[in-house]
Amino acid sequence: MMENEATDLTIIVPVLNEVENLRPLVDEIIAALDDEPLKYEVLFIDDGSKDGSFELMKELHQEYPQIGAIRFRRNFGQTAAFAAGFDYAKGQIIVTIDADRQNDPADIPVLVTKFNEGFDVVNGWRQNRQDGFLLRKVPSYFANRMIARATGVKLHDRGCSLRAYSIEVARDLQLYGEMHRFIPELSSTAGFKMAEVPVNHRPRTAGTSKYGISRTFRVILDLLTILFLSRYSARPMHLFGGVGILSVVFGLLAGLYLVLIKVWAGIQGGMEGFRSVQIGDRPLLMLSVLLVILGVQFFVMGLLAELIVRTYYESQDKPIYYVREIISSGKENPLN
Repeated sequence: MMENEATDLTIIVPVLNEVENLRPLVDEIIAALDDEPLKYEVLFIDDGSKDGSFELMKELHQEYPQIGAIRFRRNFGQTAAFAAGFDYAKGQIIVTIDADRQNDPADIPVLVTKFNEGFDVVNGWRQNRQDGFLLRKVPSYFANRMIARATGVKLHDRGCSLRAYSIEVARDLQLYGEMHRFIPELSSTAGFKMAEVPVNHRPRTAGTSKYGISRTFRVILDLLTILFLSRYSARPMHLFGGVGILSVVFGLLAGLYLVLIKVWAGIQGGMEGFRSVQIGDRPLLMLSVLLVILGVQFFVMGLLAELIVRTYYESQDKPIYYVREIISSGKENPLN
């Protein structure tokens, strides 16, 4: 594929120590796409591999000029790998796929066909997952339902990396941290049209899994971030100010209650009754003062967050990855 030819499809493959899977994966991608009327490129993102994966990528590039690679200086994570792939992709359609060969490249034309029906994002749905039941399937089941309920984005499978995107979606997504897990939610927030199609899922035959049960807890924390970003990123005062108002109101009501019972005792018993009711040593008084103070603090946090948001929108983007070297997917490398 010549450098000046238009590219229809870019396949992004994040790689971390998958040297045994790369050549079979390339063979499967070529078998799946060579009969399709698409000009395509395969873009590997080497996320700090130490097993010779990048050296094999160089060999594959020499054999197949449609294959390119980007090598990170160290391991930055799958989100950064997706972001780099989106930044350097030449295709009008972008497909992401895992390097472990559990995703089936034969499903790529299925995603593209669905995409061409007018969707911006097409998500893969692994109906028959070939993963461990207790450590992978059960956490994924509950995570998918919790996220769907919290965000309103109804998908069966958020953990499937096999997805198709329009170039507009890829350019608009601002990925950092571990936000690749919530690409459907980010796309929905931006107003893009999504679909979901069943895809094949295969057991891992080589290499080792990079996932563990600890990911479940990180997903919960990231979900809170997504909810904040989708609802309050441009108006944080609505969140912090709302909590502040509730805190101050409950604090004042508790304080007013204590004042009223003391006044009522004075009405019934005169000065003796007034003096007999002590409110200074009641826990409710301390709670009242604490709620008012917390409410003021939430207001201040809201104002600071508003300032940060203004700074964010007015500042330039900062990179979340650093590239060591690039192998262009064409016959010539324009960056050398």
